[in-house]
Amino acid sequence: MSKYTSVDDAIHDYILRVSVRENPLLARLREETAQDPMARMQIAPDQGQFMAFLCRLIGARRTLEVGVFTGYSSLSVALALPDDGGIVALDISDEWTSVARRYWEAAGVANKIDLRLGPALDTLDALLTEEGENRFDFAFIDADKENYGGYYERCLRLIRPGGIVAIDNVLWNGKVADPETRDADTEAIRALNCALRDDKRIDLSLVPIADGLTLARKL
Repeated sequence: MSKYTSVDDAIHDYILRVSVRENPLLARLREETAQDPMARMQIAPDQGQFMAFLCRLIGARRTLEVGVFTGYSSLSVALALPDDGGIVALDISDEWTSVARRYWEAAGVANKIDLRLGPALDTLDALLTEEGENRFDFAFIDADKENYGGYYERCLRLIRPGGIVAIDNVLWNGKVADPETRDADTEAIRALNCALRDDKRIDLSLVPIADGLTLARKL
């Protein structure tokens, strides 16, 4: 008997049907984003629910997001945070995050989200300078792949011991397992995956949800 179940469209639809409790505003945001030519950048609803579950599980109050797009992941997490919780959300696009801001307002969580536009490496460095290390409970990385290594190193410093860095797209539509694929994005993800495997500063789990989500728990 196989040790895993291949998740085709029918199985994924079943997972959504029997396990996902999607907030109506999240559903509306997902449907609106589906009209965007870059809609593939949006996380799946089961992944959003999983990250919200993780944040509740570790009692997260302050979180970090590198790559907002239209805001599905940040809205999922913000809805799971306590009233005094907050997200520092990093992106470079005013256009895409303007969609996110509309939904944050509609959901009543805009006060929880500190959106900072600009190159994320610079913003992360500024956070380290301004606030120091161990200031966040959870970080989610879902931005340009070539900088994943830099984002990870900074996020690991910014989260507290016992906090989690979650990294999206670590399976990269299967390209990471194809030795013939050598583009810069794929190579960057491969390099990070190997570095994480050997990183003694963390506990590690690569979860095959959506396009692959790595969870790194800071020791």
